[in-house]
Amino acid sequence: MHYEFKTAEEVLALCKKHKLPISEITKLYEAERSGKSLPSIRNQMKKTRDVMYETVMKGVHSTKKSRMGMVGGDANKIYKSLNKSTMMMASKVGIKAMAYALAVSEQNACMGRIVAFPTAGGAGVVPGTLFAASEHFKAGKRKLLKGMFTASAIGLIIAEGATLSAAKGGCQAEVGAAVAMAAAGLTEMRGGTPEQCFHASSIGLKSYLGLVCDPLGGLVEVPCAKRNAIGTQAAIGASDLAISGIHSFIPFD
Repeated sequence: MHYEFKTAEEVLALCKKHKLPISEITKLYEAERSGKSLPSIRNQMKKTRDVMYETVMKGVHSTKKSRMGMVGGDANKIYKSLNKSTMMMASKVGIKAMAYALAVSEQNACMGRIVAFPTAGGAGVVPGTLFAASEHFKAGKRKLLKGMFTASAIGLIIAEGATLSAAKGGCQAEVGAAVAMAAAGLTEMRGGTPEQCFHASSIGLKSYLGLVCDPLGGLVEVPCAKRNAIGTQAAIGASDLAISGIHSFIPFD
């Protein structure tokens, strides 16, 4: 296979060889692996994006509690705070990212439809970060897709080289991986280089250590939902550091 990769080093080599960003290498990898056309690959990611957005919008306007009552309605609370920005310390994009991430986590707990990206427990971070950033930059749907494809490459590397299972690797394997994915996706959306994308991922992953996965009441609801929300802030911060030229001393691999 011409576009196969399992490490960041291999992705960077492919980016350099073909003079393409991570998102394009990811599409080519998937087309080669699946035997599907590039338009088909893009259309599948568009469907993923649309389901994510549907979940986010449903979640921020919902006050429904999960069956056990541990989560629900918090996304609506933080989303409403956008109209009281003088009370809040974070930027509007940061607040919106947290609201969107919580929305996905709460929909998951309430048996709504979500995209497990990379997993159900960590599904809020990527849409929270990328949708909020896309709206902030007025980036358009095409740039958002680039971010999602780049995030996918990071998720693939983590899945191949380590694990995405919180039961096996602790919460960093889910939410931490999602932070790394979101940080890279956001960095490409902002015009960052492939190297900067991986610096952002590295900073995000090593700065977002996990907890032992010990579900309260046997359910994956808390503290997962709030960790998704705070994970968006880690991803945004990691991207800011990388875009400003700061390198991760520890390489992503």
